[in-house]
Amino acid sequence: MRLTPPPADDEDTRLRAWLRTFCTDRPRWGWRRAARMARKSGWTVNDKRIRRLWREEGLRVPQRRKKKRLTGIGVAVGAMCPIRPNVIWAMDFQFDTLADGRTIKLLNIIDEHTRECLAIEVDRSIDADQVVRVLDRLALIRGTPVYVRFDNGPEFVAHAVRDWCRFTGTGALFIDPGSPWQNGWIESFNARLREELLNSWRFDSLLEARVITEDWRTDYNTVRPHSAQGELSPTESALQWTTTHQPQAA
Repeated sequence: MRLTPPPADDEDTRLRAWLRTFCTDRPRWGWRRAARMARKSGWTVNDKRIRRLWREEGLRVPQRRKKKRLTGIGVAVGAMCPIRPNVIWAMDFQFDTLADGRTIKLLNIIDEHTRECLAIEVDRSIDADQVVRVLDRLALIRGTPVYVRFDNGPEFVAHAVRDWCRFTGTGALFIDPGSPWQNGWIESFNARLREELLNSWRFDSLLEARVITEDWRTDYNTVRPHSAQGELSPTESALQWTTTHQPQAA
């Protein structure tokens, strides 16, 4: 403990600078994901070295605010878990405000199996007809899902959404009132979107919100690793499933 630490070499200095830049760009990711992304970027480092430098640089993930304990009648979160992609799409709404104080509404849709974010629709207001238009657009690209999961909001229980489900042969999975844990995948995604983008960015206009949100969605699908997917991004997870299972199905 009394020894004088050796001076940092050029590689150590560059790695520290890379970590500071990473923490600025990805303030919610932490040192574990930093270690994985460093190795993907070409650094030959292990987790212990990244953790040591992370702490010496004073980097940290901001603490989350404590959440209110949820109460209500519900079932297990794992009910109707998807066994392959495009089986269950989960949907939910989020709200944010622009710099001038006006409210914007976000419709988030994800694939529960791959964790892919299929769409983030941003507008002043979103009604049932707009929900159907987004579902039609996704169905043309990916095909219709087997089920869609959502809460009992007026946009989802409207006749337009019910007719879309009936015409496409898609089943509707409604969660119990006051039981958001039954829609755990989309709730987790909402938390990531809130922490990594909405809380750290002030949108000046609706157009800016749409462009930046779409950029974040692309980055989320193609870059962000998920521990539940073996540290693969959602796009990599979907490709791995297709490569593994499609030949067997054929």
